[in-house]
Amino acid sequence: MKLALRIAYDGTAFYGFQRQPDVRTVEGELLRVLTKLGIIQDVESSDFKGASRTDRGVSALFNVVSFVPGERADLARPEVLNHHLRDAWVLGVAEVPDEFHPRFWAKSKTYRYYLVNEGFEREKMEECARLFVGEHDFSAFAKLEPGKDPIREVTRVGIEERQGYYVIEIEGKSFLWEMARRMVNAIRFCGLGILEHGEVEKMLAGDYTRKVPPAPPEGLILWRIDYPRLTFRTDEKGLRKAKRDLFERYSRALTRAALLGDALIEL
Repeated sequence: MKLALRIAYDGTAFYGFQRQPDVRTVEGELLRVLTKLGIIQDVESSDFKGASRTDRGVSALFNVVSFVPGERADLARPEVLNHHLRDAWVLGVAEVPDEFHPRFWAKSKTYRYYLVNEGFEREKMEECARLFVGEHDFSAFAKLEPGKDPIREVTRVGIEERQGYYVIEIEGKSFLWEMARRMVNAIRFCGLGILEHGEVEKMLAGDYTRKVPPAPPEGLILWRIDYPRLTFRTDEKGLRKAKRDLFERYSRALTRAALLGDALIEL
């Protein structure tokens, strides 16, 4: 039997997803709890895998890990795991085939970026966003890793204006390192008149001397990963704790943002 966990986490509390020596990561926190409870013995024997290696500061509402549990598979429940996890929450559990890999079985990933309105021209933002849809060489919009193909397909880029901020939603099969955040900054620069539509077209065609820098990671969240015919089950107690923790955490952030806004007006 192999299990998959749907997880959420506050990325500002971690040095990224992937485990690293001497720093706190999402993967490290999950492994700490799973081994502590005897659900797995170690990474190798459990075939522990993750769907997306989010960067430091990037949060997730829907990331996935999978593993082969040991004798205490009965403890792999949101109710139990959420009692031990810090800054991360299990939102669902699913039994999956032995050959399941959370990254390769994903049909698509959706990222959301929350962008404070700096007085953007929405039409220019949308014009820029449309350029990214389709299959392109994203070398100018990524931090390239050796051996990684820079060709990626983006299936959708949506822009929604809300009170005081924008939500930019990007969907695709797979993403390069910093790709979503660099796309967001390109859209932002176009909305501010710093970057022109034609310049983005040239960059996608490989004609560039400088890359677009990434937007700050704190505004990005891995919103959803789609898996055909895979349903994650949860329990109400575990879900209630996750909702309560998330509300308390982000309501404090909202309060501080409102306080800062008033302070800036007063000054």
